[in-house]
Formats: sequence, structure tokens, C-alpha cells
Amino acid sequence: MIQLDNVKFGYAKGNLLFNDVTWHLEQGHIYGLLGCNGAGKTTLLKIATGQLFPQEGTALIGGEPAYKRTAKQLSDVYFLQEEIYVPHLKIKQFEAAFAPFYPKFSHEQFMKYLTEFEMDNMLGFIDKFSHGQKKKVMIAFALATNVSLLIMDEPTNGLDIPSKSIFRKIMISNTGEKKTSIISTHQVRDLQSLIDAVSILDNGRMILSDHKDVITNKLFFGNEVTSNKSDETVFYTEMTPSGTKLVKENVEQKVSDIDLELLFNAAVQHKKDFTEMFK
Repeated sequence: MIQLDNVKFGYAKGNLLFNDVTWHLEQGHIYGLLGCNGAGKTTLLKIATGQLFPQEGTALIGGEPAYKRTAKQLSDVYFLQEEIYVPHLKIKQFEAAFAPFYPKFSHEQFMKYLTEFEMDNMLGFIDKFSHGQKKKVMIAFALATNVSLLIMDEPTNGLDIPSKSIFRKIMISNTGEKKTSIISTHQVRDLQSLIDAVSILDNGRMILSDHKDVITNKLFFGNEVTSNKSDETVFYTEMTPSGTKLVKENVEQKVSDIDLELLFNAAVQHKKDFTEMFK
């Protein structure tokens, strides 16, 4: 669905933010794009959707150059950015103005998602809503477009704990074989049960990008303490009230559940090892 190859990009001359980034995403998956603030996640997504142009390399959507931004492309891609702009419109007016741009938009789904977010009876102007309420309306609209490529940049920022749970629920219900979703965030705990593929960006480089089952095949996540403190297969340990958590190379092929926070911390501390492991 998305194919970035050997992308180089920088905002200032001679100062590259990305140097030789390659990133391939398939249909039918929810990808979590993880990275610290300032890692370049939003910039990468803008390149992937043709809003910014790489200085070198290629960016394709569905096999077509992203920079073309044709009507066909734009009607099948929705990018919900972190800093959202909402016009001085009520919810029904907003739907009437923008839904026609998306041929697969579903009014029924829009209302269903608004109801789940307890926003269906809001009658005021959207720009007067709280930040969290604006986010709920825009998330509901984005999901109701039923586009093939849905991108959300920090969608859970501004949502309270119950709303984050609802967000995960409706995201899962909205998946399909012909849909690709990318959720960019630095709040890894919000994505733990939602995504099925992980991409980690750090200092302008893609450390890894793979499906969760591939990651857990290569890495073991556990709560045990290795008996050998010099065990070179251990990438990262962290003390918690319940004991020591660790992530290590899965040389014994044990089964474990992925821990995104451990994975992220291990990856940024061992960039070279992880880049080699997940080529």
C-alpha cells in the first residue's frame, strides 16, 4: 500500500532528517509507528502521502507516486493530524461539507461511532468543543470514510481513559483486508492490544518494521531474571514493582507476548543490532 525506498529528506540544506529510509506497508494491517517526540514521524507520514517531497528516493501509494495527489488517491486516503483544524460548523454541517469527498463514507457508521463516544447529541459548533471532544468527532469521521489508507498522528492525545478504550474498540471493528491503518504515537501503551505490526523510527532512521508475530519469534519478552548477568542475548532490562522485565534474543524459541515499551527502549539502545535483525 505504501512504499518508501531510499528516501532522503531535510528541511534545511545540508541537514538531512532522513537518510536512506525504506519503509514498505501492506494492506490489511494496523501499523504502529513509534518514536520519540521529534523523531520525524509526522514528516515521514507527510512524505508518504505526498504532502512533502523527498530530495532523493521514491514514495508510492498503491503503486502510484504519492506526490501526484490525484483525486482518486485523495478520495481513498485520510490523514488525521495531531493538530487538528475544525471549521465553524456543527457536526451535521461538517458531514454534509466533507463526506462527499469520500465515496465510501458511511453516515450510519459515523453516527454509530459518535454514539459510542457519547457525542451524538452535541449540537454546538465543533470549534467550540473541548480538545478531546474535537478529537472524538474527527476520529469518528475518519473511520467512517472507509478509505483504504487511514493515517492517525497521535490520535489518543486529549482522550480520557474510557475514550481510549472506545477508540481501540472501534478501530478493531473498522479493520479489513483492503484497509491499511497507521497510528503514529509516542504513547506506546495505548497501542499494545490494537496494532499487529510495528515500525520504530529514531533519529531519522527506521530501526525495524515488522509484524508482531515476526518480532516475538525473534525476541523474547519476559519477567524473569537471566541467571547469567553477562548474557549477551539480553538487550534491555527494567525494574518494576512486580520484578525485572527483560527483552532478549529468542534463542530458545519461547512463546511470549510483545511489550511495546520494552521493545522500543531496547531498539533505541541497540539500533545496529535491531536494524540487522529486522532487515
